[in-house]
Formats: sequence, structure tokens, C-alpha cells
Amino acid sequence: MLKFNEVYHRAAEHKGSVEELHFLLPPDEIKSKELIAALDESRFLAEMTRCIFQAGFVWRVINQKWDGFEAVFHGFDVNTMLGLSEDEWDEIRQDARIVRNNQKISSVRANARFIEDTALELGSFALLISEWPESDLIGLLELLKKKGARLGGNTGQRFLRNVGKDSFLLSGDVIRCLQNAGLDIRDNPTSKRDLKAVQQTFNQWHEESGFSYTHLSKIAAFSISS
Repeated sequence: MLKFNEVYHRAAEHKGSVEELHFLLPPDEIKSKELIAALDESRFLAEMTRCIFQAGFVWRVINQKWDGFEAVFHGFDVNTMLGLSEDEWDEIRQDARIVRNNQKISSVRANARFIEDTALELGSFALLISEWPESDLIGLLELLKKKGARLGGNTGQRFLRNVGKDSFLLSGDVIRCLQNAGLDIRDNPTSKRDLKAVQQTFNQWHEESGFSYTHLSKIAAFSISS
């Protein structure tokens, strides 16, 4: 395996300098455990929904319509969403203020239930996210995929990033960096073997460098793309 120091210097070279590279790694994009634990359930459901609707769609359109999403889905209040009648859900499916995709709309109710069930089990959904160790992000992503709706793959990864969880994001450039570093993984690493290898590599690089997992994956991407 390539030492992270070599990846780091490649990224700095692509960005012009070490200073420019660090400018692109703002510390405030990663929330502390305390801040994540204090997030309202509605913000988790909102970011799940944002990432699900952005998947395979033009992100700009979703962002432009976001005020409409907040209004139509009642501020993503979990109890309100779980209390809606079938007629009210039918009205939501016809509402032009959002993107009218039935399967993605149905995921909002399913994920509200996921959040509520987790809160009943652990005390709050926020504790699940805030306390899960970064050294086992693949375990958390697997749980999101298994118990949530449409939260597999990059969607789950982007959800964690959006709520401020320190986490890697397996973009195409990050995967190419890992492959170039000597990791034998597929271009779309989804098997348990590949994901375990990815996690172990990030754990090793974290120990070597002290960088957060979020910044490790950004540096990996920068080492490939300028």
C-alpha cells in the first residue's frame, strides 16, 4: 500500500501548494459528536430526503425547490409524517412544489419510521449517528442500507457527510486513488471484501496522518483530479 504521505503530496501538487490544499479542507464541515447529537430528528429526515431526490437527478433543481420540499413535508417533522393519512400522502404525490417521484416520496415515510424506531430503541436517532465509530463507517452504511429506504451506496455516504458526520465519500476519484495506491477493489466497491479493504485503508491513513476521514477522502480525490 502507498503511504498516505505520498497521496498527500500528490494532492498538494495538483492544487498548487500545501497551503492551497489546506484551504480546501475547511474544519467546520465536520460537526462534533455533541453537535450531531443535538440535531433534531427532522434534520436527519430532511437530509436523507435531499440525498435520495438528488440521486440520479440534477442537484440544482432539487436545491431550487427545497423550500417547497420543506413545506410539503411539514418541515420533515417525523411524528407529523408518520401521522399522515393515505389521502394526505396522495396529495403530496401530486404536489408540484416537489419532484413527483412516487418511489422517492414513499421513502420519506419509510425513513421517518426508521428514525422513530431507532429513537425508541436507543433514545434518539442522533445518538446512532454521533456515537458510531468512524473506524467502522462501512457498518453504519450497511445499517442505513438495510433499515432505511434508498440509503445504499453514495446516497448513504452523502447523507452522513451532509449531517456533519466525519466520513469518507467513495467518489470515482477516491476509488481510483485507492486503486493506484495498491488496493485491489472494483471500480464500484460494494462487496463486503472491498468495503472492508477500503475501511482498513482509511483507518491506516487516519492513524498515519491524523486527518479526519472527511479530509482523507477529499485529499485522495484531489490527488487524482486537479
